Amino acid sequence: MNGLATAGHPVTGFGPDRPEPVKLWFCPNDELTPGVATTLATHWLDEHEQEIASRFLFERDRRQYLVAHTLVRRVLALEGGVPEAEAVIWRSSRGRPFLQKPVEGLPRGGRELDFNLSHTAGHNLLGVVRRHRIGVDVERLDRGDQGFDAIVETFADEEQAWVAQAAPGRPRNRRVLRLWTLKEAYSKARGLGLGLPFDSFAFTLAEDRGVRGFRPPGTEAALPWRFIELEPVPDVLAAVAVAADTDVPPDFQLHHGFPWDRSAPRLLALPEPVAVPAPAF
Repeated sequence: MNGLATAGHPVTGFGPDRPEPVKLWFCPNDELTPGVATTLATHWLDEHEQEIASRFLFERDRRQYLVAHTLVRRVLALEGGVPEAEAVIWRSSRGRPFLQKPVEGLPRGGRELDFNLSHTAGHNLLGVVRRHRIGVDVERLDRGDQGFDAIVETFADEEQAWVAQAAPGRPRNRRVLRLWTLKEAYSKARGLGLGLPFDSFAFTLAEDRGVRGFRPPGTEAALPWRFIELEPVPDVLAAVAVAADTDVPPDFQLHHGFPWDRSAPRLLALPEPVAVPAPAF
């Protein structure tokens, strides 16, 4: 995959007897032509999704929505065995989507399945896990200076200090978006979204990529979490948060493109769990 930078290295030995790993799909909008995206959406999306799609004033925003949500339904069909048009997706009071499981369980892969979606201009990231919850976020670095100062103000003091140590411009913006995507991913995995104050928890990051430490919110015990940082294509930063679990293999699958079939993904090592207060910057 051109431009791919990941948190781990290719691993081998994944077999049918092992529990399924964390699965990620990175799908640029260009993977579906506008006509194909519209056709799939017409047949797959429910009335609520169709109504939302009709509200967009600009075609680019409508296309983003259609690609993102057809991606969700296609992956849920592949992973859970529920046909795209028959999947029932509901949202919590905080807006987090969930797949409504059939009473008899999912046709494929057992009873449990959690997913999370994020998209930024022209790109989509979808995560699926079989146990607990997953949170994902994706952002574009090439957004100029739009909103960076406001974003930093939401961070914990030690994170603001770390950001300020970087040179203005691209180096500082990259630090901002690394923290922001991780915070978004974690809060979405918790099911709280922006309802969780971003200054109530903090990350300590390695210089290039990787989470060295994590200070959880005071309302949560220091549970172990795994955090993945990705740059699937240049200038697109992504983060994934998933609760650490001995029943989940220590690796994850990364798929690129729209999943028309079950093409082989890249299998990469998950980072080690972090669950201790972040050391001083």
